[in-house]
Amino acid sequence: MPKVSEQDKSTINHINFVADSIHQFGDDLYEVDHILKKRSTNLDNINNNTALDTHLEERGIDKNDIVSVKHWQSGSGDYRFSIVTKENLGLDEEQIFGRVNDFIATYSPNYKIIKRNQGTHLLVINPADIHIGKYANEIETKQKYDCDTAVNRVIEGVTGLIDKAKGFQIERILFCIGNDVLHIDSVYGTTTKGTFQDTDGKWWEHYEIALRLYVKCVEMLRKIAPVDVIHCMSNHDYQSGFHLAHTLQSWFRKAKDVSFDISVSHRKYYKYGTNLLGLEHGDGAKMDKLPLLMAQEKPLLWSETTHRYWYLHHIHHKVKHKWLDGKDFIGVTVEYMRSPSSADSWHSRKGFTGAPLACEGFIHSKETGQVARLTHYF
Repeated sequence: MPKVSEQDKSTINHINFVADSIHQFGDDLYEVDHILKKRSTNLDNINNNTALDTHLEERGIDKNDIVSVKHWQSGSGDYRFSIVTKENLGLDEEQIFGRVNDFIATYSPNYKIIKRNQGTHLLVINPADIHIGKYANEIETKQKYDCDTAVNRVIEGVTGLIDKAKGFQIERILFCIGNDVLHIDSVYGTTTKGTFQDTDGKWWEHYEIALRLYVKCVEMLRKIAPVDVIHCMSNHDYQSGFHLAHTLQSWFRKAKDVSFDISVSHRKYYKYGTNLLGLEHGDGAKMDKLPLLMAQEKPLLWSETTHRYWYLHHIHHKVKHKWLDGKDFIGVTVEYMRSPSSADSWHSRKGFTGAPLACEGFIHSKETGQVARLTHYF
């Protein structure tokens, strides 16, 4: 057997490598050609609705129930579908309109005028960041939260604040609504911005639950004193919360002792005696700008008051700061409200937990400002 030189060995190895590469390339070309042919066939099928019809038939989906269809192909050329039906979105018209019609049957009731003793204080009830529709699993987050939990906590919280205020003669009640009362703002389970959320139930269920909850709260409060309702626009439910506030106003349009400030304005103001209260969700202007914004936006009310407060929301825990004018010592207290809402999966994963869960309220005297702080913990 002739001796093979090192150079010949190198040449033979190179030839074998090229041959293997050509063979593999041929296999790859065949596979690519196979995939392209399969994709072409699938594209023809989808254009002719064949693939979609087959997909729907296999899963028992009626074409008339489809809201949207997304489609793509896998690496092997198989066609995939993502189908959203009316059932997925809670868009069963008969069910929704049946519930709405039943709801309208009790719509805008007549409220009798209540005779009350003259009071001397303002009661502020501020159940912040309720997030109806939020879902938290106790196994994952160590805290349970769903629609029932939200409703029960708010009713318990408002009742508790009323009990704590019994030592004061209440002249009026300021009831703050909005501030992420709803967890989502679309049929797709997202916030106004489009951030997906873990939810309990359908969007329209959340709306009905929130409306019934607010109706119950206002009915509880007006037994004590006339109620002034102020709505704050917020980031989770910017549109839905606005509509909810207007629905609530329509409900109480025959109640002469319930008033509303539910404009789209980002900052709301309320004057009681020498008190000027500013309300905002808390995701807008920075804290250090709020005192001057109050003076600029409401100069007349500013000049008529000596006790000024900002009540903010959004962050679910307590932050307090005070600005004092270096000369006149005119104070503006800015304060964030606690929330009754438990941490969901995202907040738990990020470690945003541990803040006390609570509903908060305040007592204001016409002459001396905030004289009591009320907190109902859960």
